[in-house]
Amino acid sequence: MAKNYSEERIKVPRFNEESGFYTTPQRSKIMSKIRGKNTKPELAFRKALYAAGYRYRVDYKKLIGKPDIALKKYKTVIFIDGEYWHGYQWAARKPKIKTNRDFWIAKIERNMQRDQEVNAELKRLGYTVFRFWESEIKKNLDSCLQEVIAHLESKID
Repeated sequence: MAKNYSEERIKVPRFNEESGFYTTPQRSKIMSKIRGKNTKPELAFRKALYAAGYRYRVDYKKLIGKPDIALKKYKTVIFIDGEYWHGYQWAARKPKIKTNRDFWIAKIERNMQRDQEVNAELKRLGYTVFRFWESEIKKNLDSCLQEVIAHLESKID
């Protein structure tokens, strides 16, 4: 990732256990159940993309941000973001956070900032970036897939 940031990086404070409902071991156990990869929407999208005849890399570590799906041949990457962690409709959701606000607001805003940094760097490297919300994939898998396939077909010509 670029060392020179155009804007100030958001600092995420340490999690304050007193503000939560769980002890650290309990919270750790709960958080360990949250998937970071191979989520149902990701698997559905990958299965549909494979069925359409495209081959890809999963969680490609050689690119910044470890895209969920990377199509090196087409210089295209796809991220499928969770609504909570990446700030879906953030302006409406932000005031609804009641517990440990200092931590969670900074955490989610830093995730959003990092997403923008990753997008900018990948575009600088010549990649086309697609970002879909999990709910978008669940509700409109075909339209999301068609958007990507239309782009990939335009790269062939």
